[in-house]
Amino acid sequence: MDPELLSMVPRPVCAVLLLFPVTEKYELFRAEEEAKIKTHGQDVNPSVYFMKQTISNACGTIGLIHAVANNREKLNFDGDSALKKFLEDSVSLSPDERAKFLERDESIRVTHESSAQEGQSEAPSIDDKVDLHFIAFVNVQGQLYEMDGRKPFPINHGQTSDDTLLEDAIEVCKKFMQRDPEELRFTVVAFSKA
Repeated sequence: MDPELLSMVPRPVCAVLLLFPVTEKYELFRAEEEAKIKTHGQDVNPSVYFMKQTISNACGTIGLIHAVANNREKLNFDGDSALKKFLEDSVSLSPDERAKFLERDESIRVTHESSAQEGQSEAPSIDDKVDLHFIAFVNVQGQLYEMDGRKPFPINHGQTSDDTLLEDAIEVCKKFMQRDPEELRFTVVAFSKA
């Protein structure tokens, strides 16, 4: 996460995924953050595409959907791809309705399951208790949003730009790491448009 290493990441960065451990410290922070936002509010652009996660062990898929859905104008979809159709059909739905729509979408489910089986390690069962979680960071109209389907809403982390998204998201990732300094299980992936 050093600036000189970040400078080697191809630009522009469209989204950042963070894989992190779900610990007691994180869960305490998450509850406090949610209560604070419910009390004080936050600005969320209505064009933000956010969905809840209701499918167990699908946080990676939800994170990827958040990354792609909030960058639709920057991406070229193949003809009538399943993901393109899913996004078009779900864009006008609420976050909860999008989750239900995903539960019923056979093409995304099949893609998720086949991708999960392609890795070098065995994918967890949908019923397994997993203590790692994926979230996405995206830029929507100059604001950095944390997209976590386990939360009731996206989290606005303030100003960003296409040029500074990676560095701004990394600063938030560092806060996740600072909350659990003994933990080593953090992975950051940047999605760049080549």
